[in-house]
Parts: sequence; C-alpha cells; structure tokens
Amino acid sequence: MFRSLATKLAAPACFALRARAQAVPATFIRLSHHEEGHNEAWGDFYYGHQGIRPIGPTTKAPAFEGQAVVNGEFKTISLNDYKDKWLIFFFYPLDFTFVCPTEIIAFGDRAAEFRKLNTELVACSCDSHFSHLAWINTPRKDGGLGDMQIPVLSDFSKKIARDFGVLCPKTGLSYRGLFLIDPKGIVRYSGCNDLPVGRSVDETLRLLKAFQFFEKHGEVCPADWEEGEESINTKNPKKYFGNKNK
Repeated sequence: MFRSLATKLAAPACFALRARAQAVPATFIRLSHHEEGHNEAWGDFYYGHQGIRPIGPTTKAPAFEGQAVVNGEFKTISLNDYKDKWLIFFFYPLDFTFVCPTEIIAFGDRAAEFRKLNTELVACSCDSHFSHLAWINTPRKDGGLGDMQIPVLSDFSKKIARDFGVLCPKTGLSYRGLFLIDPKGIVRYSGCNDLPVGRSVDETLRLLKAFQFFEKHGEVCPADWEEGEESINTKNPKKYFGNKNK
C-alpha cells in the first residue's frame, strides 16, 4: 500500500523534474563552465560561489533522525542505530537525476563488503521519503534505483545537511559529502565533491580498512596504502623507509 501511494504522490513531481532536465540539457546537464569566476555546472540548481564548510575529522558526528526507505518500507532511523558500528554516511543532491543513481547503486550493491567490516551505509538527500520510494520503485534501466540494500534517508527539513555542513543555502540541495564515522560517533574522514563528479566505492573501502587497521594495530598507513601492504610503526619508522628506498 505504501509503495503504490508513495509512487502516486511523488511520481508526478519527480517526473516533471526529469522532463525539465530533458527539456533544458544545456543548463542542467552540461559540465562545469567558468566565466569571470562564475561556475554554472548545474544551471539553475548550482551556484559555485556559495561555498560550504563540511564538518571535519575528529568532530563528533551530529545526531540525526528521520524517515528513510529501508527494504521498500518507511522507517525512522537515527545515528544512534549505528552505535558500535562504523558508518559511511553520504549525501547526494537530488532524486531522479544523473550521477546520483550511479553512486547510490554502486555503494548499495557492495553493501555486503562493508558489512563484513562491521560497517553500514546510509544515503541521504533533501528529497521526501515519498520521492525516495518512487525512485526506488523505478527500474534501473529508466534511471531508478531498483532494489536497494541500504537505507535512503529523507532530510526534507534540510537540518541534517546543514548540521554536516554540506547544504547549499541558495539552492537547498546537499553537495556530495561523505563522512566515515567510527563506532564512538567520531568523524574519521570527511570529503565533499562538487556536483558533477561521483565518488569512488573502492577509495571509500580503502580508507575504511586503513582506519580500522590503525585502530587494531596502532600503525599508521602511508600514501596509497592497501590491505596487506606494509604500514609504519611510528616508534621505528626507519624500517619502513628503508624497505621502500632500497
């Protein structure tokens, strides 16, 4: 019942947005264009001069709570639900768009890899939960999300995006912020992409494994460190540097 009702309520607005995007590809779809300091990556939806300040590492993650679509149903979720777990909490700008489904599907389809590492993922935007459900019910071949293995959270009030520092005040959209939160609720990594470019699941996994390695072994991870490679013991760093520079 919820699926059909949500689809009926959200689909007209969502498909109107899609129709608009198709009608004006020159402003909505085109890549970044710089002219006298003005950036117009997404036309009416994007204002590069605004500037944002995402929260940084060592910050206590802001508490959040809201309606999400979880396994095709509406459910209230909160940061507190992920106590004693690692959490990849990532924002995206808008449902029924272009780069966004590629990111959410990429993370969602690899959720099992993260769960093996005691890690959950949550995607979040400022759309309504009705819009989220309509998008999930849309086939992937039509630009929808299809079957989702991770929660998609609604931040309709925009409070969560504002608290995490990724909200564009001019448009009301969230930038592509990604936050790696440890089991104590502390942000260990934060990153934010401009609208036109998606994020890497592989790099997110690499960062997660590196932070978990440090927590377990107390040794730091050098540039481009991958699981199984040599780390640095800060009490005897010459061993690492000697091995790397023979």
